[in-house]
Amino acid sequence: MALTHAPDAPTPDVADIGAPEPPAAATPRRRAKAGDVLKALGRPKVLVMLALGFSSGLPFMLVGNTFNYWLGDVHIDLAVIGFASWVGLSYTYQFFLAPLVDSLSLPWIGRLGRRRSWIGLTQVLVMAGLFGMAASDPRTHLAQAVMFAIFAALGSATQDVSINAWRIESAADGMELDLLTSAYSLGYRTANILTGSVILIMAEKLGWPTCYAIFAALMLVGVGAMLTAREPQAAARALAKRTGLSLRRAYDAVAGPFIAFFRSLGWAALLILLTVTTYHLCDYLRGPVINPFYVQVHLSKALVGTVRLVVGLPASMIGIAAGGLFAARFGHLKALIVGAVLQPLAVASFAILATTGPDTHVFIGLMAFDDFSMSFAGVVLIAYISTLTSLGYTATQYALLVSAVNLTGKTLKGFSGELIKLQVRGARDLTHAYALYFIEAAAVGAVALLLCIWLAALDRRRDRRALAVA
Repeated sequence: MALTHAPDAPTPDVADIGAPEPPAAATPRRRAKAGDVLKALGRPKVLVMLALGFSSGLPFMLVGNTFNYWLGDVHIDLAVIGFASWVGLSYTYQFFLAPLVDSLSLPWIGRLGRRRSWIGLTQVLVMAGLFGMAASDPRTHLAQAVMFAIFAALGSATQDVSINAWRIESAADGMELDLLTSAYSLGYRTANILTGSVILIMAEKLGWPTCYAIFAALMLVGVGAMLTAREPQAAARALAKRTGLSLRRAYDAVAGPFIAFFRSLGWAALLILLTVTTYHLCDYLRGPVINPFYVQVHLSKALVGTVRLVVGLPASMIGIAAGGLFAARFGHLKALIVGAVLQPLAVASFAILATTGPDTHVFIGLMAFDDFSMSFAGVVLIAYISTLTSLGYTATQYALLVSAVNLTGKTLKGFSGELIKLQVRGARDLTHAYALYFIEAAAVGAVALLLCIWLAALDRRRDRRALAVA
């Protein structure tokens, strides 16, 4: 018996708070074959998911690591760059916005459907924020640039909630959910690579403001996908029962998803939240300082961008396909354990570059392994937490889990610049301080690995009990 949220209660209503309808992920599913993921890429629904994943991933780097690269490129203080990474905390507050996405129908554009109208609105907000960043020079208007980044990040976080609710509710069964998750991750990771690599090559010729304006316009890809997508009908019926204003419905919108989540999983819900909270922590701690590190070891923007595109993108695609297929064939918890091993190894490996200097061959090898590892770990985590939601509460419950993923990492990573500056006292130089920091960040990954093993052991014990009862 898997640790998934699969209650058999009826569709949620205000009269029965905390008893949601099970999602497609909870239905029985066959084992995936190696060709299933590739064959599924030709389905219209999966192609729409690719484009929506691209739209979801596009702003993430632009308000995060790439923004940090821009700040480092114009010689903003390293500590300030670390604190500026707190822009990403906007993603941790998804669970405050998600009840609105689940319960509020938008005027005028609401005729598109609850999920599609929210996706469209947030895409416009993201574009506005990115265009604002393009119009702001951090050297003279740093606060303004950061404020527009926060605006874009808030729009992006709400877009993520809406798109992931559509992804989960549109799946016909658990097998299709895993395939849609792989497609989403592929689109998301492609956007990450482009906004973390191509933009560096373009910035050499066009400058940062022009590049940001171009990528803001690329959000239209997502708008087109939103217009092409079909509103998930089962979810629409469940959500329609909760339309209207009353204290009871307001309570259901806010408390209902949490009551249902903890009622279904019991104390294991706390273990799950702790596991997902620490799962990407080592990568988050490395995030804000990796681009300044490239500057420190004298890797050019053009080289970093080219390697990310030519090597990183294919490695990411392979990692996504491998993660999705592994999760479908062997189960989400085993896949989580593999991802928890790969991530800290990838983070620690960048200490090698601190000793070799700007060696192109070493850098290529590190990027290939890093992008494969992070893509594998990312898709298996998304696939796992997607099984823990239920119709009517999809957006809020998924946002709760994503906020758990983001909260600790995005908070602690703001201190990364200061921590590296402290490392200098015990290191030969700044480059060596980076190396020590990467190893220490990787060591934090051991916590996630132990929690994943505990979660898997609990799942096996539940399986044995279920067999004994049967």
